[in-house]
Amino acid sequence: MAYEVKLTTDGLLINWLREVGENVSASDVIAEVEADKATVEIEAGSDGTLLELRAEPGDEIGEGSVIAVIGASGEAAPSEADSAPAAGEAAETPSAPAPATETNGAAMTEDGRIKASPLARRMAADKGIDLSRVQGSGPGGRIVKSDIENFAEKPMLPPMPASAPATGGQATWGKLPEEDVDVMPLSRMRRAIADGTVRSKSNTPHFYVTVEADVEPLLALRKEINGALAEEGIKISVNDLLIKALALSLRVFPNLNTHYYGDRLVQHQRVNIGVSVALPDNGLVNVVCHDADSVSLREMAVNNKAMYERARSGKIKPDDIRGATFTISNLGPFNVKDFSAIISSPEAGILAVSSAQRVPVVLEDGTLGAGTRMNMTLSVDHRVSNGAEGAGFMNHLRELVENPLRLLDLRGV
Repeated sequence: MAYEVKLTTDGLLINWLREVGENVSASDVIAEVEADKATVEIEAGSDGTLLELRAEPGDEIGEGSVIAVIGASGEAAPSEADSAPAAGEAAETPSAPAPATETNGAAMTEDGRIKASPLARRMAADKGIDLSRVQGSGPGGRIVKSDIENFAEKPMLPPMPASAPATGGQATWGKLPEEDVDVMPLSRMRRAIADGTVRSKSNTPHFYVTVEADVEPLLALRKEINGALAEEGIKISVNDLLIKALALSLRVFPNLNTHYYGDRLVQHQRVNIGVSVALPDNGLVNVVCHDADSVSLREMAVNNKAMYERARSGKIKPDDIRGATFTISNLGPFNVKDFSAIISSPEAGILAVSSAQRVPVVLEDGTLGAGTRMNMTLSVDHRVSNGAEGAGFMNHLRELVENPLRLLDLRGV
């Protein structure tokens, strides 16, 4: 029976890497799709012959759409009428109702994205329309072409004056300077980051809890582990250890491993940690360390390194960015004392990790000495949790960081 290759995300088809008639293996990459925050490699998913391609480079393709068919050589591909449409307005298919979030009308999917057809997304981007302010008329509140065509933005602030006196050589309000500037269009990734962070910060009631941890034991253990793994060519990073500590803390505080969907809370049984990765050209993507509470540090280090390399080279796999239940953002390498991060809705929180720094500390005997300390700040959705739980979670996390042997599976790293 023929196998249909379906997309797991909305995106723009960049190019095909294989042609009709070629034999492929399930793990072969056959296409590249530009999603909101990354270029995603699409694998065949089945062994066989590539029977049909159902989209062209440049097509906007909806999640769940069939883009290719794989089967036995000479087998007839199923008709397109039996499959989800591949591109454009045809992607406006009925979908199960999803709960509305606290936007100004837009409905959201269960993974926190605004429900909109690819064509509606493209039209909104061209017109500079914030999708979170559009009321969808399609199935389940989905935003369709006509919603964008008929949308009339309601101004949130009084109109800006056409001009105002300039001071200190600054450009006048409401008028674009004609020289001494570089005007750059927003990339798809930067627009997605802008839309997502504005939506989360505007609609999610953040509160913050910060603790300071002694990281000398963690650094010492890391050095010892890496010495033991040197012959295997495996290196455990500080971030790997922090991901493990975060995941184990979420096991103790499962309410924080919850997603908020307006009318209900969904508590996840798996602990999948999203890891923020900075990309070239000011980009950002969250890759996902799946089952971080149970996977060994050795396996985690290998998998994470491979994901980071794929992300930075623009060759992400769908599973790399799918299924996060909580996120960590680590600016340790950038010499920062403290920062807080914006929650990736619908997640309940995000952990911001600052740099480990040598600072003056009061020793146990009351004398002044030096130590290595690191600040960690938890951002929490107050609709899901409260200050007492946030404080308890951060104290448990600090205890793991300061007693890192508890991060190890005694049967092996």
